[in-house]
Amino acid sequence: MGKTIRFGVSLDSELLDKFDQLCGERSYQTRSEAIRDLIRNTLVQREWEQAEGDLAGTLTLVYDHHKSGLSQKLTEIQHDSHEVIQSSLHVHLDHFNCLEVIILKGDAETIKELGQKLISTKGVKHGHLALTTTGKDLI
Repeated sequence: MGKTIRFGVSLDSELLDKFDQLCGERSYQTRSEAIRDLIRNTLVQREWEQAEGDLAGTLTLVYDHHKSGLSQKLTEIQHDSHEVIQSSLHVHLDHFNCLEVIILKGDAETIKELGQKLISTKGVKHGHLALTTTGKDLI
């Protein structure tokens, strides 16, 4: 572990108030602890974005299934990448909206490309790709 360095950060007062509220809600004793966690999370995210080899993850999509042709388009895209799709779950949230969770495992680049392709499909309201390790290289 390296030497502790102090540095200053300039923030809008309203943003700082919201950050302090978040720190309290998440039981951080100091702003420094919260900032350290934010930095670590960002570094881990960058590591996942740059990852190569095998990864695992989940892709979550929310979309309006009444949008013309959208369900068919999403299915076609998934069939084109069937080698990384382990399973999927489809839930009807209400009369219009569906939630789909896709479990992925395989080549990092293929998974990231599939995630971006599905998330950016016209009609998808929200999407999130959460990557993790396959665990095989962990001690």
